[in-house]
Amino acid sequence: MPTRVLLVEDEPKVSAFIRRGLEEEGYAVSVAYDGAMGARLALEQEVDLLILDVILPGQSGLDVLRAVRAQNQTLPVLLLTALGTTQDKLLGFDGGADDYLVKPFDFAELLARVRALTRRRDRSVAKGSQLSLADLTLDTAAKTVVRAGQPIKLTAREFNLLELLLRHQGRVLSRGEIAEHTWEESFDAGSNVIDVYVNYLRNKVDKGFDQKLIHTVVGMGYVLRLSA
Repeated sequence: MPTRVLLVEDEPKVSAFIRRGLEEEGYAVSVAYDGAMGARLALEQEVDLLILDVILPGQSGLDVLRAVRAQNQTLPVLLLTALGTTQDKLLGFDGGADDYLVKPFDFAELLARVRALTRRRDRSVAKGSQLSLADLTLDTAAKTVVRAGQPIKLTAREFNLLELLLRHQGRVLSRGEIAEHTWEESFDAGSNVIDVYVNYLRNKVDKGFDQKLIHTVVGMGYVLRLSA
């Protein structure tokens, strides 16, 4: 069965261009031209990947993303938009996006990101296991995180970051490695996005607990382990 892509894009030329290119690569593509229709199809249809414009008629792409994440935490979502500031990206990632591509773009880059997101989804489904350290447990199948019996609610990006740290616990990961494996996009070394998300994660995973698990190694990166 081909990978099923839902494209929510209100510009007819852009949507036709993307649809044609993806179908030539073997993807099954359906298109919605406004936010309300996009949210309905994303929640009613069997979809493997959602490509979502941010600026849409009526319901915005971020509103659609929130509606989808309220019911589906595992669907890979790629935001496609002309809004390209760091703040715009943080809003998208905080809302639950897995990747973010700024217009204008080359189709080859879009295709590479689509392949990366579907590979990540397939790996997650295949692993379907629990990862743990001390009293922290992450379930890759159920998409849940628990510490000392307390459920922790994470965004999709925070979940991916914690999964990466757990899979490499005890090993210091550089910002570049984190960007490559969690963002899977070109990374601006001058950006503080990685640091921002590590701090988000710390506030949810470590705050209120005597045993801190997420540690900074100055000049090198971040590591998940029992002791500093």
